[in-house]
Amino acid sequence: CFVGTKETAFIYAVTSAGLVHSVTRSCSAGNMTECSCDTNLRHGGSASEGWHWGGCSDDIHYGMSFSRKFLDVPVKNLTGKSGSGLAAMNLHNNEAGRQAVVKLMSVDCRCHGVSGSCAVKTCWKTMSSFEKIGRFLKDKYENSIQISDRLQKMLRRKEKSQRKIPIGKDDLLYVNKSPNYCVEDQKLGIPGTQGRECNRTSEGPDGCNLLCCGRGYNTHVVRHVERCECKFVWCCYVRCRRCETMTDVHTCK
Repeated sequence: CFVGTKETAFIYAVTSAGLVHSVTRSCSAGNMTECSCDTNLRHGGSASEGWHWGGCSDDIHYGMSFSRKFLDVPVKNLTGKSGSGLAAMNLHNNEAGRQAVVKLMSVDCRCHGVSGSCAVKTCWKTMSSFEKIGRFLKDKYENSIQISDRLQKMLRRKEKSQRKIPIGKDDLLYVNKSPNYCVEDQKLGIPGTQGRECNRTSEGPDGCNLLCCGRGYNTHVVRHVERCECKFVWCCYVRCRRCETMTDVHTCK
């Protein structure tokens, strides 16, 4: 069953983070009537350090609030506050996604002064790219924490020796171990990786070593035929050559 796995935790977190990021970006771009830039940072700064708040800071507060109402409130309404332990875990993973967006916010500045001397700077807060947030959550997925299968409102680690170690707001939690995605399982809807095309030279997730799960791979030659070296001939048609290329294609055993 996929319920409560590491992959489920990642999906909850990345969905929640994506909603925060998308709504907040729309606010800053002026595409929504309910929000705009973060008005709390319009004034102030550090005169001694030569900078002040200005520009359009991303209103992360509205994005967070919208995400909680959209994703969390329906779960709480169905289960009652945090409800069952499984619901509490899902709500935690939702919040972990939002915390990732907050944690990776940065301050951007623009210099003002003669010949770009940067005598005065205008600064604003901005979110990181969603690619960076995704990489952060992928790392959290790789280091996700298994919690007790006796799900309660108080979530706790499965390993008794580690229960005194607090669970962070941005940690991803799961209760069930993941199924084997390498082998086909029609009951679970897992297609397996047999026959999947892979990259022999890649060390990443598309590489044959990882994607084929240690089973090895087959190599076959594929012939591609396409039009090439096309030229316009006056008047009025295009003349092309017929080019053939042979490439090696690798598929998992």
